[in-house]
Amino acid sequence: MEEVKLSRVEHELSELSYPITRADAAVELNDVTLLLADGEANLGSLVEDTHSEEYDSADQLEDSLYNVLPMEAVGEPYQSEGEG
Repeated sequence: MEEVKLSRVEHELSELSYPITRADAAVELNDVTLLLADGEANLGSLVEDTHSEEYDSADQLEDSLYNVLPMEAVGEPYQSEGEG
């Protein structure tokens, strides 16, 4: 199983052939563990949770992926609240 940091996910997505269906992308990425700021997740499972049936580009899939990530996946809670 391959492990990829969230900051490097675009490389994994760019390896797919586009256009690609959500189901096919999920199968292709099922052996990739995405390392998040607070834990990890199966990249294929996250892709399954996205809302489009088909993706025309890696950028489009990446945008949809960020919409289904848990809030704590991208950094510390309240990090951008301007506290300090």
